[in-house]
Amino acid sequence: MAKTKLQKQEILRDLDHKIKDSKSIVFTEFNALGVKQNEELRNKLKEQDSEYLVVKKTLLDIALKNGKLEGFDPKSVAGKLSVVFGYQDEVAPAKIVDEFKKDNPDQITFVGGVLENAVISADQVEALAKMPSKPELYAKIVGSINAPVSGFVNVLAGNMRSLVYALNAIKEQKN
Repeated sequence: MAKTKLQKQEILRDLDHKIKDSKSIVFTEFNALGVKQNEELRNKLKEQDSEYLVVKKTLLDIALKNGKLEGFDPKSVAGKLSVVFGYQDEVAPAKIVDEFKKDNPDQITFVGGVLENAVISADQVEALAKMPSKPELYAKIVGSINAPVSGFVNVLAGNMRSLVYALNAIKEQKN
């Protein structure tokens, strides 16, 4: 059923807010995704504070222009277009869709995205999906910071052990 002009304006306002509030946006083309697969993807994204929407290309085009995001033409996408909005982690939406693509090949593909208010290509979204997530990066940083400290502790403990061995050897020599 066709949407009324009022409904389209409401959808457009909603898209404008989502674009403004999101840290990253991933555009995907999907074909033959069943309801169950669609719900599975939505649920995985929702866990990471992301949102998956299927939108009309003309409305998305208007919303992108309203948000001053030029460089992506939704009308150039041959199949059905969906948009994933990431509200917390910039990398999470691309990673989740990339994981989903592995289980459902040829059913969903990246066609572009937005990162830090700049339009990025499908290849750049692929590269973004391969990056470590924030928690992984935090763990690596903590490990890097912790490595010199634990090395220093081991050196100090080694010196103490050597001193104890030397004193023990002197004690046994005197006995």
